[in-house]
Amino acid sequence: MKKFLRTTMVITMFLSISLSVLNANSINIAVAANVSYAINDLIKEFNKTNPNTDVKVTLGSSGKLTAQIKNGAPYDIFMSANMKYPNTLFNEKIAIVKPIIYAQGSLAIVSTKKQDFSKGLEFLKEEKINKIAIANPKTAPYGIATVEALQKANIYEDIKKKFVYGESISQTVSYAITAADVGFIAKSSLYSPKMKRFQEGVNWVSVDSSLYTPINQGMTILKNGKDKLEAKKFFEFIQSYEAKKILNDFGYLVPK
Repeated sequence: MKKFLRTTMVITMFLSISLSVLNANSINIAVAANVSYAINDLIKEFNKTNPNTDVKVTLGSSGKLTAQIKNGAPYDIFMSANMKYPNTLFNEKIAIVKPIIYAQGSLAIVSTKKQDFSKGLEFLKEEKINKIAIANPKTAPYGIATVEALQKANIYEDIKKKFVYGESISQTVSYAITAADVGFIAKSSLYSPKMKRFQEGVNWVSVDSSLYTPINQGMTILKNGKDKLEAKKFFEFIQSYEAKKILNDFGYLVPK
């Protein structure tokens, strides 16, 4: 009986140690929806030098992810679509590292049908444009940028009744190519395999960057990742040449 108990204790200790090692090699990252198109390539590149680290990703609008983090969601790193949310978490001491800009995003307008983009954003007033997909400006930084661009172009009031809101930029992309006539999306989404069929100048164009505040995307390490070496490694990786190249390939501008 004593031998059985000793054996059981050894197995229990072994399992506990094994589980702690497994947990130590796992990190949870909250990722803004616009990065969903690049994140898999980033993780693959990271795992080339960190093959034993399991990177778990939760995608969503930056506003909703921030609310989850404030409510105790166990994320180690936050990759936001702007600097506002990570700065707020840092100021509230929920994030432990001063946020850095890891990428700069840009807006594009897309349609499944051929459009006459030579008219600029004025074409959105046309009667044939009944629904315009935009990200919810209450939770998605790309939605804020869209509203700003339309206001500066002096057409916001004329077309706001046509808006169909997506809760994140990925949902907005879905609406833009299914339920709406056109949509304002993150330019990075156009580099995903399912979007490559759309042609620049025919189905999509970039939105004049002078119409909206630059979309600086911020990243920070959260309290939950304080003692995780893997979280520090991933944070540093996103600032590496290899990560910047991937982000650039997906249409982002990256800090040098």
